Amino acid sequence: MRALPLPVPVRDANAKAAGPGDFGNLPEWDLSDLYAAPDAPEIARDLETLAGACADFAARYEGKLAGLDSAGMLACIRDYERIDVLAGRLMSYAGLRYYQLTTDAERAQFLQNLQEQVTDDTNALVFFTLEMNRLPDASLDALIAGNEALARYRPVFERMRAMRPYQLSDELEKFLHDQSSVGAAAWNKLFDETMAGLTFQPEGEDEMPLEATLNLLTEPDRPRREAAARELARVFGDNVKLFARIHNTLAKEKEIEDRWRKMPTPQTGRHLSNHVEPEVVEALRNAVVAAYPKLSHRYYELKRKWLGLDTLEVWDRNAPLPLEEKRVIGWDEAKQTVLDAYAGFDPEMAAIAQPFFQKGWIDAGVKPGKAPGAFAHPTVVEAHPYVMLNYLGKPRDVMTLAHELGHGVHQVLAAGQGELLAQTPLTLAETASVFGEMLTFRKLLDGAKDRQARKVLLAGKVEDMINTVVRQIAFYDFECKLHEARRDGEITPDGINALWMSVQAESLGPAFSFMDGYETFWSYIPHFVHSPFYVYAYAFGDGLVNALYAVYEEGDADFQKKYFEMLKAGGSKHHKELLAPFGLDASDPKFWDKGLSMISGFIDELEAMEG
Repeated sequence: MRALPLPVPVRDANAKAAGPGDFGNLPEWDLSDLYAAPDAPEIARDLETLAGACADFAARYEGKLAGLDSAGMLACIRDYERIDVLAGRLMSYAGLRYYQLTTDAERAQFLQNLQEQVTDDTNALVFFTLEMNRLPDASLDALIAGNEALARYRPVFERMRAMRPYQLSDELEKFLHDQSSVGAAAWNKLFDETMAGLTFQPEGEDEMPLEATLNLLTEPDRPRREAAARELARVFGDNVKLFARIHNTLAKEKEIEDRWRKMPTPQTGRHLSNHVEPEVVEALRNAVVAAYPKLSHRYYELKRKWLGLDTLEVWDRNAPLPLEEKRVIGWDEAKQTVLDAYAGFDPEMAAIAQPFFQKGWIDAGVKPGKAPGAFAHPTVVEAHPYVMLNYLGKPRDVMTLAHELGHGVHQVLAAGQGELLAQTPLTLAETASVFGEMLTFRKLLDGAKDRQARKVLLAGKVEDMINTVVRQIAFYDFECKLHEARRDGEITPDGINALWMSVQAESLGPAFSFMDGYETFWSYIPHFVHSPFYVYAYAFGDGLVNALYAVYEEGDADFQKKYFEMLKAGGSKHHKELLAPFGLDASDPKFWDKGLSMISGFIDELEAMEG
């Protein structure tokens, strides 16, 4: 059975939220397309159906996969897919409802109980992957060759069989499946509930949650930014032992499972799930690190001069420029900005995005207890995606809306592939989101009223790209160091702090000084807890989109058609197949330099404006 994760807040928060304000009528989720209420009779019905379907599946197929003909194998995988939809609908509803109010004990209990029941029922399906992976390649190839409908599922089989070298005994695999709801998932919930429950009170401010405090780091007033940074450091420091315990436990749990599976590196599992070769990720990582001096180091030196400072402090990283117009962007304006940008690319793209605003598919407001960050969760192909934001009227919030709607459009288009083939590896899942941001940025840039407005837009985009590429690769290096160090034993909070600081100065550059307390800022990044090594997918997606956008700007007459075909493919094709129509190849080491050159080009333009 495929994993049924909770929706994970995507992208580093990067201070994307703000304080209270009048943004218009912010939409809330209507989850009734999944279930009307937690006590809806349909939930009990689906749980009963799921239990029966899992037991029936095991009775019909366990020990018998090797004897199936092609028609029998097709029936088997379609039965498996139907179970996936049932379980996915249940867990999506419970997870989304929980993320709306993570501090609510009833919602947490409902989620945990549902997760345990689904885990118990789907334990009967663990044999499926194990037996599939024991089939000889020749036997599976023969089955696929004789049935075109079955051949559609080849990518599913390939991803499944990529785990063959790391497969454990049937008994151990069933144990790990059973244990999952009280293993990493439980530590994830502890992290989420702790983070959502933290409150901060910077000097001169009212008590506020994490998102609103992070937002103060984008305020024009430098003392307010400093007060927020120091308060974040104080609260993170007060809780650092708990966060160190969570990271130590999860890293050790992963190390144990990786060791039993004989995985060569801690990153191997993520690369396999992303269907990407380790050498491609390594080439990306090396290209970005080599580019630090011409990207982040160079940009932040410019920003230091713009702000008139001898050195930048961490609370200056996301500070607005002195010439930036301070205004709150209402929800209606944000919506129209993104839809116009999407329509300028292709009216179909805007038409797919429109229902998100009309039908309760977006939850936008900042509320006490709500999960921080933003995400788009695909739920199941029989329903539709849901987008979560913490919208508070900043220009970056508009870009986050464009980003998450890009995910949503991608998920809608890929749904035609069916439940097992719609899921896109993380590396490709970021393509449509980053492309949506780029379309919105270019639309705004084309409409810039003067040189000053253009400079502000360019600087904002460079900062977002640095946050998406440089910062995420620094995160990836931190995780690599953390998991490597944990293999040698428990890491103290000071030890984790030191690993964090070892990548910060290298990535941000000599323009920065680092206040006491910044060493604990690793503690609030949810990706390290929820999805180890997820973060390189952002850099992958940004580099890929930069290369794609260059093809678009060159005037490829069929670009829109090819782009939609790529999104519709979902997880049915490898990145090589998807990029080939555009003349691109991510396995070429020079590919990443092309993407990074777009960021460098924007910085060139900003430097030229200084003349």
